[in-house]
Amino acid sequence: MGDVEPVDQKKYLEDSSKPKCVRPLIEYQACVKRIEGDETREKHCTGQYFDYWHCIDRAVAPKLFDKLK
Repeated sequence: MGDVEPVDQKKYLEDSSKPKCVRPLIEYQACVKRIEGDETREKHCTGQYFDYWHCIDRAVAPKLFDKLK
């Protein structure tokens, strides 16, 4: 029993929660496409990126804390 590596449940739960966060993902991808040719590097999609991961974190948190011992 002591030699078994623990499995990171968060990664699995994140992958299973991604379909619930399609809208923020689409907004992020649209932003990335919009700023693709920005030579000045002043534009960014940080807000959309964090919105996407916030959605995933909100979907994962209740399930993850139920699995913690």
